[in-house]
Amino acid sequence: MAGGYDDRDGKIWLDGKMVPWRDANVHILTHAMHYASSVFEGERAYGGTIFESRKHSERLRASANMIDFEIPYTVDEIEAAKYDVMKANGLTDAYVRAIAWRGAGEDMGVASARNPVRMAVAAWTWGNYYGDAKTKGAKLDISQWRRPAPDTIPCHAKAAGLYMICTMSKHAAEAKGCSDAMMFDYRGYVAEATGANIFFVKDGEVHTPKPDCFLNGITRQTVVNMLKEKGITVHERFIMPEELEGFEQCWLTGTAAEVTPVGQIGDYTFEVGAMARDISAAYEKLVRT
Repeated sequence: MAGGYDDRDGKIWLDGKMVPWRDANVHILTHAMHYASSVFEGERAYGGTIFESRKHSERLRASANMIDFEIPYTVDEIEAAKYDVMKANGLTDAYVRAIAWRGAGEDMGVASARNPVRMAVAAWTWGNYYGDAKTKGAKLDISQWRRPAPDTIPCHAKAAGLYMICTMSKHAAEAKGCSDAMMFDYRGYVAEATGANIFFVKDGEVHTPKPDCFLNGITRQTVVNMLKEKGITVHERFIMPEELEGFEQCWLTGTAAEVTPVGQIGDYTFEVGAMARDISAAYEKLVRT
């Protein structure tokens, strides 16, 4: 599949129906376009099976509730839609994007309670999110933006509006020749990358930021459990910026990123070491089991 994301062959599930890819459109006065009233999930299918699919569908509905709307489809209906989209497009290995939003309706101000809630599911082939970083290690900038305090945003929702500063941070990073940016939280602790959680290694133990003000990723949770099953000590804690100098290895986790080693964050360098390579390989095996 090639070309712009608005100009491709294929089918997209939209509001309960399969429609031609190019016809999956919304009105310019769609509430979500103006006020970011949308939530989404990014998922990967391997060999015809979407990894942790149901957890993603459950989180989609939970995210909608966190930003004050109800998706008019059950988890089972969302699950069926995702697999129907893959079948309609002849895909077995794919990236799957489910999204729900407040559409155009009687309201066109901040309030939108009278507007319909809409939903769509699309799927396409997507390779490594960070290119060859899985072997060489990704290069990260350090963002000027911080993850906000949990009393200022619904920080545990996978909501579109929360990604505005992530987009800005990633653009700034790419302008410097980096793949992504690492963000601090509102207190100055290490938080995450723009679309992935982060892990560090020191003296054979793993350290990862406590997700109390950002998304506790499904891939993050999977990797934490994998490490513990291997007998590796995992510290989920607050990490200060000055600690970066003492860490030996680093990697990112996320549905798109999968498990991607990091070679550099700002002026700090990390080895693409055995633990990073091993957990990446183990994750690749797990998702294809």
